[in-house]
Amino acid sequence: MIPAAFDYVRAGSADEVLAALVEHGDDAKILAGGMSLLPLMKLRLATPSVLIDVGRVRDLAYLNDAGDHIAIGALTRHRELETSELLSRECGVLQAVAAEVGDNQVRHRGTIGGSTAHGDPASDLPAVLLALDATCVVRGPSGERTIPAAEFFLGFLETALAPDELLVEIQVPKTGATGFAYQKFNRRAQDWAIVGALAVCNGTTRVALVNMGTTPIRARGVEEALASGSSAAEAAGRAAEGTEAPSDLNATPGYREHLARVLVRRALEAAGA
Repeated sequence: MIPAAFDYVRAGSADEVLAALVEHGDDAKILAGGMSLLPLMKLRLATPSVLIDVGRVRDLAYLNDAGDHIAIGALTRHRELETSELLSRECGVLQAVAAEVGDNQVRHRGTIGGSTAHGDPASDLPAVLLALDATCVVRGPSGERTIPAAEFFLGFLETALAPDELLVEIQVPKTGATGFAYQKFNRRAQDWAIVGALAVCNGTTRVALVNMGTTPIRARGVEEALASGSSAAEAAGRAAEGTEAPSDLNATPGYREHLARVLVRRALEAAGA
């Protein structure tokens, strides 16, 4: 299908992006890699009157060692995450999950900021940020503010970003090269996850779920069970607690709940929980 007509603005800096957002307000959408937005526009599920292209704002594409965390520019592409030696040493889980995103074309064009700001509960990377207790740095006309990942995802395709704000950086803690596992069930390698389960074991065990609600979800019941001494298999039995699994052509809610329990168990066992 063909998207509705729109005006096009190419921004050369973050300040130009913010100026355009202030000028056009809710009528504008930011275009980074376009891997999430363009399919919605083709289906007329999104009809922005203005597209602000941030693809050339390259000062927002970086991976820096910031001491106790890794600072990642919002325009860093999935492929850069997948091949980063810094992440391989300091945050292997983010590198591994980035390698599971879509296919090579998607990973070479899509950005971590675009995936995060889109807020799709079926996306892989938002669940990683949630499990890692990452921090999102956003910039607006009044300056910068930080938003914990636990407060960033509000609903289906809804985040805490204001209409005149831009996600500029994501800060993830250093969790090392090992101690994690991601289990993803889909029909084809490049498809969205029907269900995904991520376990990160770094002192405490954190578990996040993909496509089990309107946002990425922390499996708090599983984490509580593990903290109280339950085995991985016992804790995984609580994987569906507090979820709102969707129903679609791929799976019923009951099937997704079953998958969540199976995948969480596998992820916990593979991560050494």
